[in-house]
Amino acid sequence: MVALRGKEIDAFLARPDPGRPIILLYGPDAGLVRERANALLASAVDDPNDPFSLVRLDGDELSAEPSRLVDEAMTIPLFGGRRAIRVRAGSRSFASGVDTLAEQPLKDCRVVIEAGELRPESPLRKSCERAKTAVAIACYPDAERDLAKLIDDELRVSNLKNAQDARASLMALLGGDRQASRNELRKLALYAHGKGEVTLDDVMAVVADASELKIDPIVDGAFAGNPAAVETEFAKAMVAGTYPGMIISAAQRQAAWLHKTALAAADGTPVSTLLDSGFPRLHFSRKGNVETALRNFSAARLVSIIEQLAVAALEMRKQASLAAVIAQRALLSIAVNAKRRG
Repeated sequence: MVALRGKEIDAFLARPDPGRPIILLYGPDAGLVRERANALLASAVDDPNDPFSLVRLDGDELSAEPSRLVDEAMTIPLFGGRRAIRVRAGSRSFASGVDTLAEQPLKDCRVVIEAGELRPESPLRKSCERAKTAVAIACYPDAERDLAKLIDDELRVSNLKNAQDARASLMALLGGDRQASRNELRKLALYAHGKGEVTLDDVMAVVADASELKIDPIVDGAFAGNPAAVETEFAKAMVAGTYPGMIISAAQRQAAWLHKTALAAADGTPVSTLLDSGFPRLHFSRKGNVETALRNFSAARLVSIIEQLAVAALEMRKQASLAAVIAQRALLSIAVNAKRRG
């Protein structure tokens, strides 16, 4: 079974094993799938612009004739050179073609298959994981360490440093899709060109609005005790392709901030002062919901909420196929119990 994990993925992508020319890239981060596919294909051919060197196939069309994958992979170029095949998997299976191809000796040809989230029992995933000449690489949204490295790498290219509050804001705003995150960082670097350092104002001016992921209404609805809003906005986020883990991460950050704010308010600091002094800066449209949340939850209850969200996050990692269900259930639970006293 060849399903690469962690550092194995980085090592393979840096130096692909010629003995495993069939590569399946799958997962909820479509941007990361595309980025890795582009890199693997670029290094597999002599001229990426040559239509005879790079063949593109549609998975749903291929399902009607899986043997076509074998025919294309075994074709010898008229003028020689290396070839690659890019397959965009759809809803129909062409796993039998992969099974047959995996038994053939491929020379100077790399097959890269791009897919969305695949269950362990998916025929395509099973075919690639059990074949000796294939690998399966999962592409999940960037973890905190990966996102931090991405931010540093992109800004370093433009000789830009990153202010601490700007970095914290970027960590909160990015991460759902690798390609989208990279595009936002490059746009930010262009905006801050010549300044030497990216500030919070730069981030809020360039990234915050453009990378709106519609997460705030879900989180605010939960802590404000509005289950209807949670249900409606969560459904919209799923249709838009937002990874459920991002929503739970946002809820965890909000719970931690509310806890800190509740403690400060209990010590006598005016809530209005607390709402205006933190970062990332709270948008004026959210202040009403946040004030309601502070009335709903004591510091002690927020500790329980933080623990509840941590459990949900862990369960989502253990049961990736149920991530959306687990996330929605946790948020609805917070919303339903928000106005409970005690």
